[in-house]
Amino acid sequence: MKEATLKQIATQLGVSITTVSKALKDYPDVSEKTKKAIVDLAIKLNYTPNSFAVNLRTKESRIIGVIVPTVDYNFFSKVFKGVLAEAEKRKYQVIILRSNEKLEIEKKQIELLLNKRVDGIIMSLSNETGDFNHIKNIISNNTPLVLFDKIAKLVDCSKVAINDRKAAYDAVTFLIKKGHKKIAHFRGSYMPQNAIDRFLGYKKALEDHHIIYDPALVYLCDNNTDFEDGYSNAKKAVLDHPDLDAIFAVTDLVAVGVIKYLNDQNIKMPDTIAVFGFCNSFMSEITTPKLTTIDQPGFGIGNRAAAILFDEIDLKKKNKPVTFQSIELETTIIERDSA
Repeated sequence: MKEATLKQIATQLGVSITTVSKALKDYPDVSEKTKKAIVDLAIKLNYTPNSFAVNLRTKESRIIGVIVPTVDYNFFSKVFKGVLAEAEKRKYQVIILRSNEKLEIEKKQIELLLNKRVDGIIMSLSNETGDFNHIKNIISNNTPLVLFDKIAKLVDCSKVAINDRKAAYDAVTFLIKKGHKKIAHFRGSYMPQNAIDRFLGYKKALEDHHIIYDPALVYLCDNNTDFEDGYSNAKKAVLDHPDLDAIFAVTDLVAVGVIKYLNDQNIKMPDTIAVFGFCNSFMSEITTPKLTTIDQPGFGIGNRAAAILFDEIDLKKKNKPVTFQSIELETTIIERDSA
């Protein structure tokens, strides 16, 4: 049997193909009477938009989308596991996409998910995301959204993250209490909120312990090649500051690059220079020396974000109001051999 088409539905009802398409996507500018006629005929003709089709009776796809900036970090694989565990429990499927830290790709991924009529979206923003109109478009489309890790404070939706400022403060305080005073920070890009907060935590810890903040000790890692950024910035920092005694890195992958350079130069860790990472990825346990780091609970973040999203999807189905949540998960210091 030949599949029904938008044109066939439009012709039978005497409306435009655009009107049919909008009605099937539940756009508000199509009258309820016309929408009902189109949906009823689509069901009668067994119309299927695509393999991700919305159930025309329930207006559900039973699919959510997850957008992450990169798949290179162990952190995001932990997040995926947390999301998938909750999705399996709720009998949902998950589409996982990445923006590759690019704003334009992020916009296209959002458009793709909205066109697929997913029931909700979980995402962490790219390093280039400074304008949030495309994010707000998710909300105006009445699609539940939960942001995690790299969030936007100006977007009105639920969020799951850690206190990056406090975690960085704790890391730098740890180094100071170990006797380190000349501490460099290999920071992330200027745009993401988590990179900003980690920098501010670093700076505040220095100030609270009466160490003068020196902007020359801050090195930017914004090439989306964290290992290479860590390696090259370690080389610069050691040359620029012969008395450097510690480095606090924005991610474990940056810290691993630092460790590689210091090992290549036979610089002892932590005796000469201590190295502190951020995430507690699997790499932190296999470096030489093993990396001291902040434990960022990726599974918990993903699991909680998914649970919140599914609850908001249920509230939307029941036409009940949603109260957005801002969840902050705890971090801990994992002390190993590098600091």
